[in-house]
Amino acid sequence: MTTTLTTTRRPQKVTRPEGPHRSRPAARRRNWLGGLAGWLWLAVVAVPLYWTLITSLKDRSRYYASNPLVPSADPTLDNYRMVVESDFLRYFVNSVVVTAGAVIPAVLVSFMAAYAIVRGWRMRVLRAMNGLFLMGLAIPLQATVIPVYLIIIKLHLYDSLAALILPSIAFAIPLSVLVLANFIRDVPKELFDSMRVDGATEWTTLWRLAAPLTRPALLTVTIFNALTIWNGFLLPLVLTQSPDRRTLPLALWTFQGQYGVNVPAVLAAVVLTTLPVLVLYAFGRRQLLSGLTAGFGR
Repeated sequence: MTTTLTTTRRPQKVTRPEGPHRSRPAARRRNWLGGLAGWLWLAVVAVPLYWTLITSLKDRSRYYASNPLVPSADPTLDNYRMVVESDFLRYFVNSVVVTAGAVIPAVLVSFMAAYAIVRGWRMRVLRAMNGLFLMGLAIPLQATVIPVYLIIIKLHLYDSLAALILPSIAFAIPLSVLVLANFIRDVPKELFDSMRVDGATEWTTLWRLAAPLTRPALLTVTIFNALTIWNGFLLPLVLTQSPDRRTLPLALWTFQGQYGVNVPAVLAAVVLTTLPVLVLYAFGRRQLLSGLTAGFGR
């Protein structure tokens, strides 16, 4: 008689990795404190903009008699018409001339300087120039007002648009060189070597290789310098005197004295001055943020 023994195996308990399973509740946790802080910051930024816009559409006689945060039942454009008729277009043209006349030379000079620093880093003179540009970032504009004023007087450029353009170029170059140099360093060295093998000169390599590959950086420094120079107030205040040479930020300050307590007219001038800046920032926001991140993130 044959006996057959059978053994039954108990099913083993399969253990799953606990890491991802336990991390799901943690990942689903919401940062309520951060969200609340974000909404508070949005209110801090949005409420002044909202008040500026609705106040610029109010009549002067109804401004003090109504709630400041309630829009007017009968909005009017008389404040904007008053601002435009008060030589606002002349101030706008002056700002455009100063901004374009300073940004274009500053970007061109900075691009060529950054290319020379990156490509000729072994030269002691270029390393010294790079250190000089970095030192320029540490000098604030307010500390150089008196020397700049004396230089402009010696050059007989006082009370002219050239007196605003030349210092703006000088103060825009250091930061532009820093950002552009970091972008040019990202260009593979093999591309420069291949251009040299093909017989291209440094000037050809600069404009046909480095310029197209660093186009986001060029757009970044252009937008950033344009916003800075457009909003400049100290240089026009110190280096100009006649009303024909005023720029928009300085004109806003004179509107306050011209209209006295006419707050809606002043805010209408603020809205007109801010519109070009908002349009420029809306078109170049991504390039500006990505370029500044790449320039300072290394």
